[in-house]
Amino acid sequence: MQNRVLLIEDDDELRELLTRYLTNQGFTVREAANGRDGLALAVGQDCDIVVLDIMLPDINGLDVLRELRGQTHLPVILLTARGDETDRIVGFEVGADDYIPKPCNPRELVARLQALLRRIAWDQKSDVDATRTYGDLRVEPGQRRIYQDDAPLELTATEYEVLQVLLAHAGSVVRKTDLMQWALGRRLEAYDRTLDMHISNLRKKLGNDDPPRIETIRGLGYSYRVPAA
Repeated sequence: MQNRVLLIEDDDELRELLTRYLTNQGFTVREAANGRDGLALAVGQDCDIVVLDIMLPDINGLDVLRELRGQTHLPVILLTARGDETDRIVGFEVGADDYIPKPCNPRELVARLQALLRRIAWDQKSDVDATRTYGDLRVEPGQRRIYQDDAPLELTATEYEVLQVLLAHAGSVVRKTDLMQWALGRRLEAYDRTLDMHISNLRKKLGNDDPPRIETIRGLGYSYRVPAA
């Protein structure tokens, strides 16, 4: 992992500010001022992680994200308008790993990037033979893949982290505060629905079990229920 960031942002002043700050923090930054150029760079795998503004001049950032998800598994952090919950919800549904509201605090962006890249790097160093099975799910840490009945689940980097933490504690309650820290690498803040959206997406991808295999334990957190064979 080389900490290569692709920054897709049409605001020249903000893009230059973030590029300068990230570079000073040890990141290698590639820039794109529009969605088409950003897609070309991302699909060429010239980066390890993408920072994507939703409001772009040529292609809506959410459409860029859809294209990315169809062609790569790169982790993506969205830059969204402050208070625009709809964009955030749709962004998570399409496949974003995290979001930061604008105006963006460069220090917060660095913290989010480092947390996401750190989790990916840790998994890549893990034992590639350490396969774990939970009913119809099989976790392959070396591949950063989870299979359901031998078919790979199409998960974002963060969805993978959330699900593998829940699986590791299957049958037990994982508190939201702990899950947020372990899977996303940051504290759970008031009114932050990031984790809820990832759980919702995972339930859809795992199928319509009744009761759901990821159970909400009101006031505490979540628990993964291994379906009966």
